[in-house]
Parts: sequence; C-alpha cells; structure tokens
Amino acid sequence: MLQLFFTIAFSAAPLTLYIPPVRCLTVFVETMEEMGMEGRVYSRRVFPRARIAWSRLLDCFFSSSPTSRP
Repeated sequence: MLQLFFTIAFSAAPLTLYIPPVRCLTVFVETMEEMGMEGRVYSRRVFPRARIAWSRLLDCFFSSSPTSRP
C-alpha cells in the first residue's frame, strides 16, 4: 500500500509544474483581457467592411445578368 501511495505521489508531482502560480495567472488573465479589448475595437471596424465586401462579391456572382442573346 505504501508503494502505491509513493507511485501515485511521484507520478502526480510533475503535473504541478504545469499549473502556474496564482500571481502569474492573474498577469496572464490581464493580458488576455487587454487583447480582447483591443480586438473588439479592431473587429468593430473590420467586420462591417468585410460584410459589405462579401455581400458585393455574392451580388456579382448571383445577380449577374446572363450573356446577351442575339
């Protein structure tokens, strides 16, 4: 039973290296929040333009008149 305990304990110890301390985690969260705010400003400008461009492109494909008939 003691061997099983040590096996589980030492196999779980390296997993603690992947979990950052709380002070590092808050810096990461702050950085992600800043990136999200900057991305929102950019996306508000780009998405309407992209939507207009996409609709114009689809209009060209689907509403083009057929070739003229003699």
